[in-house]
Amino acid sequence: MASPAGCLPWLPGGFMVTVRALLFWALVYSYCAVCACIELLKLLWSIGRSPGKTFQRFIRENPPACLSDPSLGTHCYVRIKDSGLRFHYVAAGERGKPLMLLLHGFPEFWYSWRHQLREFKSEYRVVALDLRGYGETDAPSHQENYKLDCLITDIKDILESLGYNKCMLIGHDWGGMIAWLVAICYPEMVTKLIVINFPHPSVFTEYILRHPSQLIKSGYYFFFQMPWFPEFMFRVNDFKVLKNLFTSRTTGIGRKGCRLTAEDIEAYLYIFSQPGALTGPINHYRNIFSCLPLQHHEVTMPTLLLWGERDAFMEVEMAETTRIYVKNHFRLTILSEASHWLQQDQPDIVNKLIWTFLKEETIRKRE
Repeated sequence: MASPAGCLPWLPGGFMVTVRALLFWALVYSYCAVCACIELLKLLWSIGRSPGKTFQRFIRENPPACLSDPSLGTHCYVRIKDSGLRFHYVAAGERGKPLMLLLHGFPEFWYSWRHQLREFKSEYRVVALDLRGYGETDAPSHQENYKLDCLITDIKDILESLGYNKCMLIGHDWGGMIAWLVAICYPEMVTKLIVINFPHPSVFTEYILRHPSQLIKSGYYFFFQMPWFPEFMFRVNDFKVLKNLFTSRTTGIGRKGCRLTAEDIEAYLYIFSQPGALTGPINHYRNIFSCLPLQHHEVTMPTLLLWGERDAFMEVEMAETTRIYVKNHFRLTILSEASHWLQQDQPDIVNKLIWTFLKEETIRKRE
């Protein structure tokens, strides 16, 4: 993106930086207000149509059986010395095998990787993590504890706590953002990088400022800047928003994909209906604008980017642009009938593509 100072050379650089920052934050808070007004109108409409149903909420005391399915692996916990936080993860495959670390998106948790836990445990120690603030992982109460540098350090510390110094890293959505940044900040710890439906962070920050259509699709980033109201809206109509994210025609899993079962949906509802379970995940987003725009950084390990073209939240044009930041072998595969929830939507195809990438890299390394 062209620098404003380059367009107006007579203005001091420091002044332009200040002006640009003011315009940036004016955009953030203005759009935040717009998104809040839209959600408030939705709430009022729901109350007007069915006030009793709007505030109806079921108590979910017991987890569905699918969350304790032994075929998915073993539930484990690790406490990080520096932060003192206890992280929950599900692990499959023998200890000592190469580590495959899986980072979920929003609003998800370790269970979004169920198909990959079963698939890759034959050759890897597969670990599906609950990120900071999610599920059974500890959730610090202060918003500043969810800054990107904390989330990146979490992955480094967890890797070391598991007894590994490197891994094959896979991230989806927000977990993809973290995966890119871990690969940039700690390249020696990532042997291969696989990201699903999230572009390189620099591509995202540049693209969203240039394309109003992506700005609209990313409206939830701005809405989440508000205190308490986003959590409240998720709970309306017994988490109707959460259900729709995975099942609606516009944002949900594609019609040709692998539909979520009623028990799968109940697993998500159980996790996010627990007291305070939404605040930690949303706090991830409440810090993002203080860290953006990110500096341009290169990714130096072999990278696979998988993308569902029917993604309702991320425009596919960002996928190809990501190529310029990867200074190693880069493979991009776009699946035309797949949604944003790619590894759940098209698990067989995704798993096959991952296997192909891993085998290609093994052959390339030998040669």
